[in-house]
Amino acid sequence: MQDILEILKYILPSLIVFMTAWLVIRKFLENERKIKKIDLMYKNEQYILPIRMQAYERLVLFLERISPESLIMRVNKQGMTSQELHTGLLTAIRSEFEHNLSQQIYVSRESWEVIRNARSGLVNIINEAAKSIEPGSPSMKLSQTILETIIEADKSPTTVAIDYIKREVKELF
Repeated sequence: MQDILEILKYILPSLIVFMTAWLVIRKFLENERKIKKIDLMYKNEQYILPIRMQAYERLVLFLERISPESLIMRVNKQGMTSQELHTGLLTAIRSEFEHNLSQQIYVSRESWEVIRNARSGLVNIINEAAKSIEPGSPSMKLSQTILETIIEADKSPTTVAIDYIKREVKELF
């Protein structure tokens, strides 16, 4: 019994010192890992922020290009029928959207959803306007109906999306 007590006198303090050292080293390594993670996040942010800004710029450009005024001016040609203009507008919107699909990686889910909603809203406006006009009528009639619908709505879907993106970009800074 005396031998066991003698052994415990040496082992117990050694175990306490070992556990203390182990806890201190573990805490130190954990803090080092956190510091490295924060440093890595900071370095990533330095590289990613410019890419994100470019994505926002491209998406605003996309929205400007599909805004009704810009789109009609670009697609409408002399002598087109409303059916041809309708098809041309939808094709241009689809093409522009597909060209910018990859930008969704760099923007928030909410921003991308707002952009998709703007595109869908504009397509709906164009489709509704096309339904109210004879397919063989001059394209100017469809253009006028689309623009009148946008004016009545007070804000076009693209303007709403651009405003949202501007607010989100301000939050980055």
